[in-house]
Amino acid sequence: MNATSGIVAPALQRYAELDQRLLAAARAITILPTVAWPASLENRLIDAYRQGRFSMPEVSYRIPDLSQARAELVAIEVAAGEQSPLGDYLRRTAASWRVAAEMLESVGSAGVTAPSIALYGHPGDLIPGSERSNLDAARYFVELSDELGADLLTDDPDSKRPAEMLRAELAGTLDDFFGAGRIRVEVDPELTAKAAAGATRIRLRGGASFSEYDYHQLLAHEAFVHSLTALNGRLQPVLGSLGRTSPRVTATQEGLAVFAELMSGAIDITRLKRISLRILAIDMALNGADFIEVYRYFSACGQSVADSFHSAQRVFRGVPLGGGSAFAKDNVYLSGLLTVHTFFRWALGQRRIDLLRNLFAGKLALQDVTALQPCFESGAIVPPRWLPPWMQHAHGLAGKLAFSVFVNGIRMQRVQEDEFLPGPPGR
Repeated sequence: MNATSGIVAPALQRYAELDQRLLAAARAITILPTVAWPASLENRLIDAYRQGRFSMPEVSYRIPDLSQARAELVAIEVAAGEQSPLGDYLRRTAASWRVAAEMLESVGSAGVTAPSIALYGHPGDLIPGSERSNLDAARYFVELSDELGADLLTDDPDSKRPAEMLRAELAGTLDDFFGAGRIRVEVDPELTAKAAAGATRIRLRGGASFSEYDYHQLLAHEAFVHSLTALNGRLQPVLGSLGRTSPRVTATQEGLAVFAELMSGAIDITRLKRISLRILAIDMALNGADFIEVYRYFSACGQSVADSFHSAQRVFRGVPLGGGSAFAKDNVYLSGLLTVHTFFRWALGQRRIDLLRNLFAGKLALQDVTALQPCFESGAIVPPRWLPPWMQHAHGLAGKLAFSVFVNGIRMQRVQEDEFLPGPPGR
């Protein structure tokens, strides 16, 4: 293949056609819109909870018929095979979309839980390279944030701005970075999450207010990872599917986005506490806690009424609210962060900065970056056009990681208070 001319060699044509079939089949599978709650329901219940009137939400879902999509995805899995990196990528991606389709066809029932765990992981899963689990990590960061005095209610109200004001600020910054009008920023009153990003559009929840940290987090997380990788993926000559987040790359995408917050100084301790609490809440729900119990848990941990409701809602998207079930997607933020952090350390240790850059060439899982290396070398996959600002300075990145690895070995419980207090005169 000649990557610059865009001509696909005959040997790659079959994979390009399978990839287009994959995109067409996946188009019917919309995970978050299918499990989302109406904003009007949320607003009404938040008002009631604020007044101390607690009732279990009554949520109904439209169950999609995805039988044709599933059949096509099975056919793609078989046709792709495992004989080449491109074929194996297509097979694994099609399989993840098939599992997602099965999950959505169970929406509103406990049948969502198992496939969501298959796609997004379990709180009890071990962290790669460690004997500790996601649950252990979540408890550690919650305890650490409490030790450092984090308070989820201490945002300075004077630093808040409405969604429309933030929209204008973000739009100006993105026009400067990507080119005028390439990414639109919109306010969406029906959006459940505080923000969401696609290749050419970032949405902000109408009625929400945003802090200075929110601005920098949205820029690092949504724009310079989610939108950036989608735009780079759309430029791929063979695998157009690299422009869309498949279920199997969600953990890497979200982990990379939170890692970007960390590397760009856009994350605060309350953010780490918030994503850690979500893992603990998923574990609670799986062990029988109902929606109101999970809501009260978030509230007891310092979140506002609205944030506690939204956090509990994320755990129970698409599943019964009485306990024993959960939508496991929020497991990926912390587990993905830890895995991406480890991958960056490994790649820098191997002097493979090229692997780190290639991670931004589209919506890739960490394993894809190494498995598809021959395709990068041949030009079947092209390097990323855009890189986040923090990725453009490899030495600074290595320095941050080296420092964090060392200081993480310091155990605070062994630090004696008198080491930081003035000693006797003359000492």
